[in-house]
Amino acid sequence: MDQACIFCEIREGRAEASIVYEDEQIMAFMTLRPINPGEFLLIPKAHIDHFCDIPDDLTCHIILQAQRLSRNLRERLNPQRVGLVVHGYGVAHAHLVVVPLHESSDIVSAKHVYVENGQAKYSEKLTPEAPRAELDRLALLLS
Repeated sequence: MDQACIFCEIREGRAEASIVYEDEQIMAFMTLRPINPGEFLLIPKAHIDHFCDIPDDLTCHIILQAQRLSRNLRERLNPQRVGLVVHGYGVAHAHLVVVPLHESSDIVSAKHVYVENGQAKYSEKLTPEAPRAELDRLALLLS
Protein backbone atom coordinates (compact mmCIF):
# COMPACT_ATOMS: atom_id res chain seq x y z
CA MET A 1 0.00 0.00 0.00
CA ASP A 2 1.15 3.52 -0.80
CA GLN A 3 0.93 5.39 2.53
CA ALA A 4 0.07 8.67 0.80
CA CYS A 5 -2.74 7.20 -1.31
CA ILE A 6 -6.27 8.12 -0.21
CA PHE A 7 -7.73 5.32 -2.36
CA CYS A 8 -5.57 2.76 -0.55
CA GLU A 9 -6.77 4.26 2.74
CA ILE A 10 -10.38 3.83 1.57
CA ARG A 11 -9.65 0.24 0.51
CA GLU A 12 -8.25 -0.49 3.97
CA GLY A 13 -11.25 1.11 5.71
CA ARG A 14 -9.15 3.90 7.22
CA ALA A 15 -10.81 6.66 5.18
CA GLU A 16 -14.49 7.31 4.71
CA ALA A 17 -16.22 6.48 1.42
CA SER A 18 -19.73 5.82 0.18
CA ILE A 19 -19.33 2.41 -1.40
CA VAL A 20 -21.35 1.55 -4.50
CA TYR A 21 -19.74 -1.83 -5.29
CA GLU A 22 -16.93 -4.02 -4.01
CA ASP A 23 -15.48 -7.42 -4.78
CA GLU A 24 -12.07 -9.07 -4.31
CA GLN A 25 -10.39 -7.02 -7.06
CA ILE A 26 -12.14 -3.66 -7.34
CA MET A 27 -14.16 -1.03 -5.52
CA ALA A 28 -16.60 1.63 -6.68
CA PHE A 29 -17.43 4.63 -4.50
CA MET A 30 -19.04 8.03 -4.81
CA THR A 31 -16.91 10.97 -5.94
CA LEU A 32 -16.40 13.46 -3.12
CA ARG A 33 -16.70 16.48 -5.43
CA PRO A 34 -19.05 15.31 -8.19
CA ILE A 35 -19.72 17.22 -11.39
CA ASN A 36 -23.33 16.00 -11.00
CA PRO A 37 -25.05 13.90 -8.31
CA GLY A 38 -24.42 10.20 -8.88
CA GLU A 39 -20.81 10.50 -10.10
CA PHE A 40 -18.66 7.64 -8.83
CA LEU A 41 -15.35 6.01 -9.58
CA LEU A 42 -13.99 2.50 -9.85
CA ILE A 43 -10.50 1.52 -8.71
CA PRO A 44 -8.44 -1.64 -8.67
CA LYS A 45 -7.79 -2.62 -5.07
CA ALA A 46 -4.12 -3.12 -5.91
CA HIS A 47 -2.23 0.16 -5.92
CA ILE A 48 -1.55 0.81 -9.60
CA ASP A 49 -0.65 4.36 -10.55
CA HIS A 50 -1.53 4.46 -14.26
CA PHE A 51 -4.74 3.04 -15.68
CA CYS A 52 -2.85 1.71 -18.69
CA ASP A 53 -0.72 -0.42 -16.33
CA ILE A 54 -3.69 -2.40 -15.05
CA PRO A 55 -3.56 -6.02 -16.30
CA ASP A 56 -5.95 -6.54 -19.20
CA ASP A 57 -8.21 -9.01 -17.40
CA LEU A 58 -8.63 -6.60 -14.49
CA THR A 59 -9.28 -3.72 -16.89
CA CYS A 60 -12.05 -5.76 -18.50
CA HIS A 61 -13.54 -6.44 -15.07
CA ILE A 62 -13.49 -2.72 -14.21
CA ILE A 63 -15.11 -1.76 -17.52
CA LEU A 64 -17.80 -4.45 -17.24
CA GLN A 65 -18.71 -3.32 -13.73
CA ALA A 66 -18.71 0.31 -14.89
CA GLN A 67 -21.12 -0.69 -17.66
CA ARG A 68 -23.45 -2.47 -15.21
CA LEU A 69 -23.36 0.35 -12.68
CA SER A 70 -23.83 2.95 -15.46
CA ARG A 71 -27.06 1.23 -16.45
CA ASN A 72 -28.23 1.54 -12.83
CA LEU A 73 -27.25 5.19 -12.80
CA ARG A 74 -29.09 5.90 -16.07
CA GLU A 75 -32.21 4.05 -14.92
CA ARG A 76 -32.36 5.61 -11.46
CA LEU A 77 -31.08 9.17 -12.00
CA ASN A 78 -32.07 9.73 -15.65
CA PRO A 79 -29.11 11.75 -16.95
CA GLN A 80 -29.03 12.59 -20.66
CA ARG A 81 -25.82 10.56 -21.01
CA VAL A 82 -23.29 8.67 -18.90
CA GLY A 83 -19.62 9.41 -19.49
CA LEU A 84 -16.60 7.30 -18.59
CA VAL A 85 -13.39 9.23 -17.96
CA VAL A 86 -9.83 8.13 -17.31
CA HIS A 87 -7.76 11.27 -16.94
CA GLY A 88 -5.08 10.11 -14.52
CA TYR A 89 -4.98 13.25 -12.40
CA GLY A 90 -6.06 13.95 -8.85
CA VAL A 91 -5.00 10.74 -7.09
CA ALA A 92 -2.02 8.67 -8.24
CA HIS A 93 -4.04 5.44 -8.15
CA ALA A 94 -5.70 4.24 -11.35
CA HIS A 95 -9.38 5.09 -11.49
CA LEU A 96 -12.26 5.22 -13.93
CA VAL A 97 -14.75 8.03 -13.31
CA VAL A 98 -18.42 7.49 -14.22
CA VAL A 99 -20.11 10.85 -14.81
CA PRO A 100 -23.85 11.45 -15.22
CA LEU A 101 -24.09 14.04 -17.99
CA HIS A 102 -26.81 16.68 -18.23
CA GLU A 103 -25.03 18.99 -20.68
CA SER A 104 -22.07 18.67 -23.00
CA SER A 105 -19.74 20.70 -20.76
CA ASP A 106 -20.11 18.19 -17.90
CA ILE A 107 -17.63 15.76 -19.42
CA VAL A 108 -14.93 18.41 -19.77
CA SER A 109 -15.39 19.68 -16.22
CA ALA A 110 -16.40 23.16 -17.31
CA LYS A 111 -17.77 23.63 -13.80
CA HIS A 112 -14.14 23.69 -12.62
CA VAL A 113 -13.04 26.57 -14.84
CA TYR A 114 -11.97 29.99 -13.61
CA VAL A 115 -9.96 32.82 -15.13
CA GLU A 116 -6.67 33.96 -13.64
CA ASN A 117 -4.51 36.60 -15.31
CA GLY A 118 -6.57 36.25 -18.47
CA GLN A 119 -6.07 32.47 -18.69
CA ALA A 120 -8.66 29.76 -18.12
CA LYS A 121 -7.64 27.42 -15.31
CA TYR A 122 -9.38 24.49 -13.64
CA SER A 123 -9.85 23.46 -10.02
CA GLU A 124 -12.17 20.87 -8.49
CA LYS A 125 -12.32 23.12 -5.45
CA LEU A 126 -14.91 25.24 -7.32
CA THR A 127 -17.36 22.31 -7.16
CA PRO A 128 -18.90 22.18 -3.69
CA GLU A 129 -18.26 19.09 -1.62
CA ALA A 130 -21.39 16.95 -1.42
CA PRO A 131 -22.74 16.18 2.06
CA ARG A 132 -21.87 12.65 3.25
CA ALA A 133 -25.55 11.82 3.81
CA GLU A 134 -26.28 12.59 0.14
CA LEU A 135 -23.27 10.54 -0.99
CA ASP A 136 -24.42 7.64 1.18
CA ARG A 137 -27.98 7.91 -0.20
CA LEU A 138 -26.72 7.84 -3.79
CA ALA A 139 -24.32 4.95 -3.08
CA LEU A 140 -27.22 2.91 -1.73
CA LEU A 141 -29.43 3.90 -4.66
CA LEU A 142 -26.81 2.91 -7.24
CA SER A 143 -25.58 -0.29 -5.61
